[in-house]
Amino acid sequence: MTGYLYEGNDMKASIDISRVDLNLFVVFDVIYREGNLTRASEALNLSQPAVSHALSRLRDRFDDPLFERSGKKMVPTPLAKAIVERVREGLGNLESTLSDGLIFDPVTAERTFTIAMRDVLEAKALPEIAKHLQLIAPHISIRSVQMSRRDIENALIRGTIDFAADVLIPVSKQVHHGLIGSENLSVMMAKDHPLASKLNNESFDIKDYLRAKHIQVSSRASGLGIEDVALSRLGESREIAMRCQHYYAAAKVVEKTDWLLTLPTTYASALSDESHRNNPYVIFPLPFKAEPLEVHLYWHHKAEHDPAMIWCKQQIENLLMG
Repeated sequence: MTGYLYEGNDMKASIDISRVDLNLFVVFDVIYREGNLTRASEALNLSQPAVSHALSRLRDRFDDPLFERSGKKMVPTPLAKAIVERVREGLGNLESTLSDGLIFDPVTAERTFTIAMRDVLEAKALPEIAKHLQLIAPHISIRSVQMSRRDIENALIRGTIDFAADVLIPVSKQVHHGLIGSENLSVMMAKDHPLASKLNNESFDIKDYLRAKHIQVSSRASGLGIEDVALSRLGESREIAMRCQHYYAAAKVVEKTDWLLTLPTTYASALSDESHRNNPYVIFPLPFKAEPLEVHLYWHHKAEHDPAMIWCKQQIENLLMG
């Protein structure tokens, strides 16, 4: 089998592809993605000398540096930029060819799927997933992890996670996503809060909301929540008394203060067992219109050629959208 080799902008004579080590193109793709030989070697689970040797062989093959060092970065040459998409397409097609014929049987398969999600979604998703898998896929395991949103795409590309469930975030064409659910917001307060008596006559309004102090839950050090964006459109703002990372911790603060917590309705219900005599909370609907909290499922495009990943994706979508 023959192919073509590029030199600058010119095409050289055809070559015998059977004499080319295709693993070199895997190394090329990872170096391009990571922009650093050390990170590339870690991603490939190879020593740095081995990665450097592979790059040297590619340079000889293409008669081009492909990457030039700039500080700690490996900057792609014009030739590398010209061929990267075709290299990735070729690797993807090869991977698809190898995996399309595989059969995945959830009843007998043993596999662990790693999903990045936040605590608020864990409370909703994991019980349903566990109940479902126990019945139809007893040997399948789920590992839930939490990570910064800026790390999600790289983790999907590296394969350190299989899926991520989060709000809408910017991603490249390598990562696909789809809406799997949306959630309205509610307001939680302690049952002995001065406003709690309004629950029966439903007179809790935006004025009550704005007069109170609030806890904001976010993994970021600063920034507005969905409710704050909605208030700003009304020309209003609220007083944030505390900012923390997790809704569970925030709910515990609510028990001890007169502060209010705005959170997804499903999670509010999970924290507040209204049938329990000692339920410490009262829940109100958000007293003004705000956009629902939309949750998207993210996966690397290569997952669409893996029967096991296709199956797992379908289970997550059916459970969370159903």
